[in-house]
Amino acid sequence: MSALTGTRNDPRAGKIPVTILTGFLGAGKTTLLNRILHERHSERIAVIENEFGETGIDNDLLFGGGAEQIVEMNNGCICCTVRGDLVRILGELHARRAVRPDAFRRVIIETTGLADPAPVAQTFFIDDEVAANYRLDAIVTVVDARHAPAQLDAHHEAQEQVGFADRILLSKTDLVSAVEARQLRERLIRINPRAPITPVHFGAAPIAELLDIGGFSLDAILAIEPGFLGEDTHTHDDAIQSFAFTSTTPFDADKLQAFFRDLIAARAPDLLRYKGVVAFAGHDERVVFQGVHMTMSADAGRAWANGEARESTLVFIGRGLPKAALIGRLKACLTSENNFP
Repeated sequence: MSALTGTRNDPRAGKIPVTILTGFLGAGKTTLLNRILHERHSERIAVIENEFGETGIDNDLLFGGGAEQIVEMNNGCICCTVRGDLVRILGELHARRAVRPDAFRRVIIETTGLADPAPVAQTFFIDDEVAANYRLDAIVTVVDARHAPAQLDAHHEAQEQVGFADRILLSKTDLVSAVEARQLRERLIRINPRAPITPVHFGAAPIAELLDIGGFSLDAILAIEPGFLGEDTHTHDDAIQSFAFTSTTPFDADKLQAFFRDLIAARAPDLLRYKGVVAFAGHDERVVFQGVHMTMSADAGRAWANGEARESTLVFIGRGLPKAALIGRLKACLTSENNFP
């Protein structure tokens, strides 16, 4: 019996399986989630998205089918101030399923890249109603091979994401040497010797190794963190902040390209994550931006629909970024009029 179908006869099958998808900023979580939604479109998946900052963008980056409902939580980090919201949303989803049993079969929670997974996982054991209706199937962590060494050095959250993982997916291995990849793998094994490590290219991971795997072991977690079920006091580095820029006036492509070139040259180490959906003058398709430090990509997205508001949104997460100055530069990249096709 396959890993995907084996839990259907499991005595826990009455509970809704939950996968927590985590990984530091820019590791490739949304790309992986798109892959899961595309591959498992008949599974009826409810997705809970969490963003660090006031403006969410990942909903616009999800192109795959199969998500029955996408709930965005962008008023804080899921492991801190909004964990009560997580309990509430899980309760609302269960109530929906009670009325319509085929509403969805599983839940995937994509955490912000700054989340410590411990408090999120705690929710499924210390809240009685959540524990009665859901089972935590696994924590899947995506690790950015190019940036992980520095992230593990600088951020406790990155270490926790690896330490709590039931599966580790190593992305962007094509951007590092074989020696660097081997050294990182050895470091990950030292942090978490129990989690299998699998390379992943643009989210192309074996789905059977991600869902319905029964990977989360409370006993194993208690062995490495005895206080796991106690109260958690997770805090973030106050120097890390986010801001968003939104405009219904189209961007000039050359000016925005120059903006990013100058920004990366001046502040790449402080640019933890930047992403967005942009409307360019003279273009019928939206353009999707993704970046981590000095690595950035820009890809054509779907065409703007007739009558759809062509609104650009760019989100920046970084350390000590000059918000006012950057917003001023972005405004200067806009065209003088709404000259869409």
